[in-house]
Amino acid sequence: MKTSDILVDLFLALGVAVQLISCVGVVAFPDVFDRLHYAGTATTVSPLLIGAAVLTRYTTSTGGISTIVVMALLVVLGPALAIATARAARRIDFGQVEATDAERSG
Repeated sequence: MKTSDILVDLFLALGVAVQLISCVGVVAFPDVFDRLHYAGTATTVSPLLIGAAVLTRYTTSTGGISTIVVMALLVVLGPALAIATARAARRIDFGQVEATDAERSG
């Protein structure tokens, strides 16, 4: 077995493990804001690890370049989606996005 094959297996195993932990976290926590932390991890860390496995295998071929583009989009758009979801959840729960007076004082 070559070193690159071991790295591919390692990246894939870590990516799947992170995805499973994230799924358990989304199911286990009752609060939408706690769930967002695990959903954010599932949409950034795990795809980056799986993308690293693809890049290790295919380097700068067409598959590798496509993987780089997808990984860049996930890193840029994932947090924006999490923020939009959190703002929508806060508006539904509290009727406003801004902090209340009670939250500001303590």
